[in-house]
Amino acid sequence: MRKDSAHLAFKRTHFLRTPFDAVEPDDLVALLSRTTSAAPFRYVVTPNVDHVVRLRQTVSLVTHYEAAWLSLCDSRPIALLARLLGEPLPQMAGSTLTARLFRDVIRPGDRIAVVAADATVAAQLRQRFPKIDFAVMVAPADVGGNADRLQACADFVVRARARFAFIAIGSPQSERIAFRAALDPDATGLALCVGAALEFLVGRKARAPLWMQRSGLEWTHRLACEPRRLWRRYVFRVLPLARLVLIECAHRLAARRPAARPVEG
Repeated sequence: MRKDSAHLAFKRTHFLRTPFDAVEPDDLVALLSRTTSAAPFRYVVTPNVDHVVRLRQTVSLVTHYEAAWLSLCDSRPIALLARLLGEPLPQMAGSTLTARLFRDVIRPGDRIAVVAADATVAAQLRQRFPKIDFAVMVAPADVGGNADRLQACADFVVRARARFAFIAIGSPQSERIAFRAALDPDATGLALCVGAALEFLVGRKARAPLWMQRSGLEWTHRLACEPRRLWRRYVFRVLPLARLVLIECAHRLAARRPAARPVEG
C-alpha cells in the first residue's frame, strides 16, 4: 500500500507485467487538485494495450513506468481482463483525466506547460483557455530517436516550473521525457504523459460515443477514424497481448495451488 503526501492510500499492483495504481477516478482528481507548482516533481503515466506490449518488448522502458508516481490504466479492455482475473483495476483514460483537470482543477492564472506535437494544438489551447498561463514547446522532429532532443524537452519541463506539464507527443517519448525531468533536482510540479489527450480536448479529434467508451470499444472508433495510422499498431498487438494474458492466467493459477506437502519418512 502506498500513500501520497496527504495520506491517501492506494495500491500498486502488477498486471500483464505492468505496474498499475488502483486509484478511483474521483479520489484521483481530488489528489491531483492538491498539486502546486512548487511541489517536488512527480509524473503520471497512462499505459494502455500498446504500452503493455511495448514494455514486454523493450525492457529498458520498465524503469520509466515503475518510477512514475502514478501509473493509471488507460484501457477498458485491460481493466475488464483484470476484473475477470480477480484484480479490480479502476480505469482512467488519459483523455478523460485531462478533460477533468481542465474542467475541475486548473484555474485562471495557473502555469501549465505543454510539450506538443505541433503548434496548432498549442494555439487552440490558448484560444480555448485564454486565462491560463501556457508555456509551450513543440517537440523537435525525431525526438524519440535523439537523446539530445529528448533532454531538451525534459529541460523545458524543468524550467517551466508549471503546476501541471502535459507531455502529449505519444509513447514512449513522453515517458522518457518525464523520466529525465524527474532526475533533475530542480524540477517541480506534476507531469502527465497523456498521448493525444490535448487533441481530444480542443476538438481536433473526436472521442468515441460514451457507450463505446464504457463497453471497451473505443479502440474500434479510433481505428475507424485513423485506419492508416493505427491499423498496424492494433494488428501487431493482438498476438503479444494474448500471450501476456495466457502467462498472467498461468501465474495466477500456479499461485492458487496449495504447496506440496513434504513426504514423511
